[in-house]
Amino acid sequence: MADNHHKVLIIGSGPAGWTAAIYAARANLSPLVIQGTQPGGQLTITTDVENFPGFPEGIMGPELMEKFQAQAERFGTRVVYDTVNEVDLSKRPFRIMADEGVYTADTLIVATGASAKWIGLESEQKLMGHGVSSCATCDGAFFRGKEVIVVGGGDTAMEEANFLTRFCSKVVVVHRRDSLRASKIMQERAFANPKIEFIWDSAIEEIIGAKETGVTSVKLKNLKTGEVKGFATQGVFVAIGHKPNTDIFEGKLELHPNGYLKVTPGGVSTNVKGVFGCGDVMDHHYRQAITAAGTGCMAAMDAEKFLEAEEAALATSV
Repeated sequence: MADNHHKVLIIGSGPAGWTAAIYAARANLSPLVIQGTQPGGQLTITTDVENFPGFPEGIMGPELMEKFQAQAERFGTRVVYDTVNEVDLSKRPFRIMADEGVYTADTLIVATGASAKWIGLESEQKLMGHGVSSCATCDGAFFRGKEVIVVGGGDTAMEEANFLTRFCSKVVVVHRRDSLRASKIMQERAFANPKIEFIWDSAIEEIIGAKETGVTSVKLKNLKTGEVKGFATQGVFVAIGHKPNTDIFEGKLELHPNGYLKVTPGGVSTNVKGVFGCGDVMDHHYRQAITAAGTGCMAAMDAEKFLEAEEAALATSV
């Protein structure tokens, strides 16, 4: 058990988790990173990353995450391939129960991220990163001059559609209903945009294409008539929301109504002293690799200060 105790334990291995590890390791805190079910986070399912500073020619998502990990390990971060199932944050040291055993920690950094909600098609998974995306900000520039589809009817879908018109010649919003769920102002912007068209009461049944050529078309089903027809398009952006990976923290940490981890305004502290949140698990607004990395830095620095304050208090009480 002694080998499984750590001053800083980080759950998650996306940009936030690895940045936290780099900072904690350089502070001689010998952090442990538990990688989780998707090592590297959402960037591992992203092909070209062109908006992360320091890579003027762009870099593949998985390669970027490998560099993050190598940098963290260079300074002494320990990494385990394990999945956390339960946590006990009622007392310290915190107990983290995983598939391979129990870990204990003086401080915990939650960097479990969020998962994009997908339609659930086999063809969607096959073409992810090859014409299928869940992030217009990340991938919109790759579709310059092309015609694309946005799936969804909420604020996120309208934001994605409007953003994509900066690059795309046409954006077609496909929605399951005959009216949008988006806020009135977002609806007005979308309806006023001459590049945005709408296909109502419809759902994508299949995405046609190949990794080599990208998306070429979709099969659309009219949910009222049952009619299925082909529709030519060069990209599909799924914008039906994200789900923060906070299931194991329900009842243990304060969460927002939408499930995202609640942290102090402008900071990364949770309602439990010694537990910090960073990255997409606490950020439902930006959801970018660079912002996740920034909050990972904040979490590690706050964990270091927390431990220093504890040691100082202990020294004065002796």
